[in-house]
Amino acid sequence: MLSFAENTFSVKNNMKSFFKEDPSFVLNTNCLNFCEHQTKFSVRNWFETHGKKGRKVPRGNVGTVFSRFETPSNVKITVIGGGSFGTAMSKVFGMKGYQVCLLVRDRNIVDGINQERRNPKYLREFTLPHSVFATSNVESALEGTQLVVHALPVQVSREVLERVAPFIPTGVPVLSTSKGLEVASHKFMFELLQETVSNHGNRRPLAFLSGPSFAKEIMQELPTAVVVACENLEIAGQIAAMLSSSIFKVFTTTDFIGVEVAGALKNIIAIAAGMAEGMGLGMNAIAGLVTRGCSEMRRVAEFLGGSSVTLSGLSGVGDTFLTCFGPLSRNRTVGYRLGKGESLNEILTTSQEVAEGVATAKAVVEWLPAVLNTTYTRALVRFPILLSVAPILEGKLTPEEGMQQLMAMPPTVED
Repeated sequence: MLSFAENTFSVKNNMKSFFKEDPSFVLNTNCLNFCEHQTKFSVRNWFETHGKKGRKVPRGNVGTVFSRFETPSNVKITVIGGGSFGTAMSKVFGMKGYQVCLLVRDRNIVDGINQERRNPKYLREFTLPHSVFATSNVESALEGTQLVVHALPVQVSREVLERVAPFIPTGVPVLSTSKGLEVASHKFMFELLQETVSNHGNRRPLAFLSGPSFAKEIMQELPTAVVVACENLEIAGQIAAMLSSSIFKVFTTTDFIGVEVAGALKNIIAIAAGMAEGMGLGMNAIAGLVTRGCSEMRRVAEFLGGSSVTLSGLSGVGDTFLTCFGPLSRNRTVGYRLGKGESLNEILTTSQEVAEGVATAKAVVEWLPAVLNTTYTRALVRFPILLSVAPILEGKLTPEEGMQQLMAMPPTVED
């Protein structure tokens, strides 16, 4: 349904053409018909039911509710997480004129943003738009919000999401920017969100943002291109329209599986690429490592039901290239320092921000063989890069031994 003033219109099949004529419609709190058709699932259940075909997403009769607002300043967006990317997302929405509430625990960050328009801990050299404000109060942060953006590290997400879930208005979509695999449960963010904020009692649309996007470059207002994935392409399109500007280009897809898998596994590849660089192995080795890593990542995603198109796009090779070669990459930096001879403990204790690939690499060693219903040794033959990083992080192999292990693999057909 669409509502403006006192008139209400039913818009379903002709939704795309309607919004093309009037782009001033923005996402509202009620996506109820869509939510009724969502199905809770876990990766492990897919293979028992569908095997390599992956998950079949139910496509019900979707009648999303939107409302018309005179200006974006009437729309409230809540960003959970005051780290680098949460701050950057606040700026992207704030530059469009939306009222952005940044929910953070640190009172110093709250005061810095509200008083000086700066995050005093992350990217403090940049100012934020005046429509961005911060709070530590969960209830006030989520009251009346029409879009929730989750921008916290995966390993702390479940605890926070369980705490804030009761305060998120019914039907309000959640957009996740987090990338990785939860160590304790071996679950992706879409599974965590299903279990916490979109459970049986309150179905809501879930969307996922990914792509080559360093937070610092977003804050510098340098051109950036990302993709938003959602089962419902209309909802993905509405979120994309809210984000898009002359410096922030947003594409859409329904393949949230491919986007999530690529977002998690590319960080492992980046650690491996950083190690190769730190050891001074040259660009031939790094390029070969990244290319074969992308092949492994694609095969995992396709096995789970993701699309090879997604893996060759912004959230796949695009984000992988940035993370593997970009000087601002946290995961590449971890690998580089390991390659130079530092211990993981030294690296982590001197790092201000989280490198998601460290936890994800350790989780994948247990998760991937289980998903493939095979042993670690057998899986290692097919996925030597994804499964060789964790033993190095844990001190079971040196970076040199890990590279020797890769080079000792028998010849095989390129796939």
